[in-house]
Amino acid sequence: MSRRTRVLAAFVVAGAVLSVAGKAPADIVAEQRARLPPPVDPSVCTDSVEGDWLSHAYDARWGEWSMFSLRVRRKPGSASELIVDIANHSWDGTPATPEPPATCTPGLKHWNVTMTGRGETFPDGRIEIWATSYRIEHIYCDRWDRYNLDHFTGRIDAALQEFQSVNNDGGRSVNDPTVFRRVRCLEPPPNPHVAVTPPPFYPARRSSGCAAF
Repeated sequence: MSRRTRVLAAFVVAGAVLSVAGKAPADIVAEQRARLPPPVDPSVCTDSVEGDWLSHAYDARWGEWSMFSLRVRRKPGSASELIVDIANHSWDGTPATPEPPATCTPGLKHWNVTMTGRGETFPDGRIEIWATSYRIEHIYCDRWDRYNLDHFTGRIDAALQEFQSVNNDGGRSVNDPTVFRRVRCLEPPPNPHVAVTPPPFYPARRSSGCAAF
């Protein structure tokens, strides 16, 4: 077996282990956590998974930042299936540019994508979320017209209101570490408003006769 073949085999094995565990290396987890807003107070949530989940990660291989947001809802009538709205805001940059650029420079890519998605939860805390279609919402800078559908797998930590996931999109994302934190619960639907029709207005009647003496 050649050295190159051995190296490739080692990467495949390592990737498979990471995928099964659904966890990112500790240093990457800490780095991504530091950028996220505080978690929601779980005591105010009526469901263990519904709500808005955010991530904020840098991929040094491609020089690209990505901020994912997930809006997770239970599928009506199911205890495990999920309906998920996914958005990704990405831009080219360096580790020193964690915020989206205000202006464009030649060759810079900066864009928003939204996706429809599904998901599933499991009794042991595992969660799986995958996109089913995408739409390019906005291209701020250089031309860009293709996207691979994201697929996140991880395990929810209820105490931290997080799940450490890996993303496999069938393209360049292979076991990419992505830490999601729940930052908001879904508000319960308001009580139905019952419209009350006001009574018709009748002006006071005027007497047409003479007053009696």
